[in-house]
Amino acid sequence: MLIIGIDPGSRKTGYGIIQHKGNRNLYINSGCIHLAESAPLAERLLTLDQKLDEILQEFQPDCGSIESIFFSKNAKSALILGHARGVALLKLATHQLPIFEYSPLEVKQTLVGAGRASKEQVKHMVQILLNQKQSRFHEDESDALAIAITHSHFLPHLKRHDRIH
Repeated sequence: MLIIGIDPGSRKTGYGIIQHKGNRNLYINSGCIHLAESAPLAERLLTLDQKLDEILQEFQPDCGSIESIFFSKNAKSALILGHARGVALLKLATHQLPIFEYSPLEVKQTLVGAGRASKEQVKHMVQILLNQKQSRFHEDESDALAIAITHSHFLPHLKRHDRIH
């Protein structure tokens, strides 16, 4: 099963693609979609839409996993992040992919075993779990891979409850 993880952002959106086979995860591809900060929001969202479409067409994942909404102290930032997240959700839905959402707490607990794990701890576990010798992942791409890995850990439970085939 090919899984794409997406860590949405208004300036950078990370994506990570893994192949889940049996009880193993293999690294396929990852990166960051950089959006021009000086561009109007609508233009950044259009760029995000186009880049995600290219990625989904190239790799044709079986499902998508994305970070769920979390609360922010800055309402404006949260609203802008919500727009980017909406574009990612719509793009996954347009490609008719099952979508699974995981909170930052679920991702950290799944990968590190602690909900208050640091970004560096998550990045380190991504590196170990995907057998990548060097820590070459950007923070946003590492987070996206962590979301994909989290989904792979939930697959046996989802299959038992007929939420995925």
